[in-house]
Amino acid sequence: MRINPAALPRLLQLCSPSLPVGAYAYSQGLESAVERGWVRDEAGAGDWIFGLLDHNLRRLDLPIFARLYRGWRDSDAEAVKRWNARLHASREAAELQREDRQLGAALARLLTDLGLAEAAPWRNAPQVCFAALFALAAARWDIPLPQAATGYAWTWAENQVIAATRLIPLGQTASQRLLVAAGPAITAAVDEGLALPDEDIGAASPGLALAGALHETQYSRLFRS
Repeated sequence: MRINPAALPRLLQLCSPSLPVGAYAYSQGLESAVERGWVRDEAGAGDWIFGLLDHNLRRLDLPIFARLYRGWRDSDAEAVKRWNARLHASREAAELQREDRQLGAALARLLTDLGLAEAAPWRNAPQVCFAALFALAAARWDIPLPQAATGYAWTWAENQVIAATRLIPLGQTASQRLLVAAGPAITAAVDEGLALPDEDIGAASPGLALAGALHETQYSRLFRS
């Protein structure tokens, strides 16, 4: 499915690191993994990022993102609430849940200010996921699901690479190599994730759960997760 040229700039807007939702403040456990020596270099960063892409995004975030998108497209509010709650409950640590709520609420406020009234009730919702509001914007801005899911996965991967660049630290060329490698990995994850049936949705990442929990008591931190 080709993307409407008029919708492409809106997808790029959603994926931009300058989107004012505060994603730069979170590492999703990567800071803790670096602190403990689990991730030490470019190869280790790739193992961490692409491992989570394969185990978490492919089997959890992306299939639920598809259901959120279809819920918004079909004006099925109950489906949106159900799948949002499922994704929120699947976060591995308290910090990761707070991150999702804060990013989701920030995107809800932004979309409300941009004229999407459906986002307004989510600004102060006790359980709100970034994916739910990203899917709302994509559905209302006529961004096809495969491209929207690719953008969502790219946003996550790029934020992880940016965090790794600061934490390990990585050089700019090493970071770009990781982003080049992210392309085919994201394409494969989206293809499989969008085709996953309901009964196969779910992920288990013990390392991420440990990193998320340990980060809560880490003495010195750059990131909020």
